[in-house]
Amino acid sequence: MQQRCTAYALARQFNFESMCEHLSDNSRVTRHRNAAHVDNNGGDIFLFDYGVALFWGTDHEAEKRMLDTLQPWLTDPLTETISDDFTWQIDSDAAARIRADHISLDSEDVMIKLAISHAIAQSVKLAELESYAEKTIDSTAHIPRNMAKSGSSHRSRKEIARMRGRLFLVESDILLHHALLDTPEFFWEYPELEEHYRRVATYLDVTPRVEVLNKKLQIIHDMFGMLADEQKHKHSSLLEWIIIWLIAIEIFIFLGHDLLKLF
Repeated sequence: MQQRCTAYALARQFNFESMCEHLSDNSRVTRHRNAAHVDNNGGDIFLFDYGVALFWGTDHEAEKRMLDTLQPWLTDPLTETISDDFTWQIDSDAAARIRADHISLDSEDVMIKLAISHAIAQSVKLAELESYAEKTIDSTAHIPRNMAKSGSSHRSRKEIARMRGRLFLVESDILLHHALLDTPEFFWEYPELEEHYRRVATYLDVTPRVEVLNKKLQIIHDMFGMLADEQKHKHSSLLEWIIIWLIAIEIFIFLGHDLLKLF
């Protein structure tokens, strides 16, 4: 019988330690490095410290209850939850595989589900970062256009400083999570499970999408650099005008002093 497997990106990250301690009061919770498995009366829930939750074999009501339970432990919740849906079932005659968003497992082994969940969680987190980068590029697309037309972004020094700050926060936030897109450290302990992870990660195009994200990140970095150069130019121009006015004032004072001597 086919069952549901649903992944949610809920926040930048969980308050992971406190969350696991709280959940262990009412459920069986098992930690696996940056992931936790919650046994939910026949269903399996996997929580990743970077703000992603996966549900295997749970109904809508159970998912809603758990999502509500997780709310106090979200750090920087997303304004829009990002999700991905799959179906899965046990097929004892075939090795674990994924096709057309359907996952076939040869057993109910929780560790195999966890290995696959790592790939799905990365994919959902990657979708969050892709959206974050895309919105930033769209909202700042006028900067290179204005600079190409007139050589200036037409912003004051204060506005440029603010835009630089926003771009820096986006760039640093993506870089902070970038390491999550590598092969998880979990597989150092369980190398025999890595093939399950790689099979699903390949299906979800994780590596090519990371490369595209890197290109978007470079665009953000380049815009940050352009604004930094313009801010330096405006600062240099301001200093030049200050020097020019100081020299002009000094000349006027000198001339005024000489004129007073004549009279």
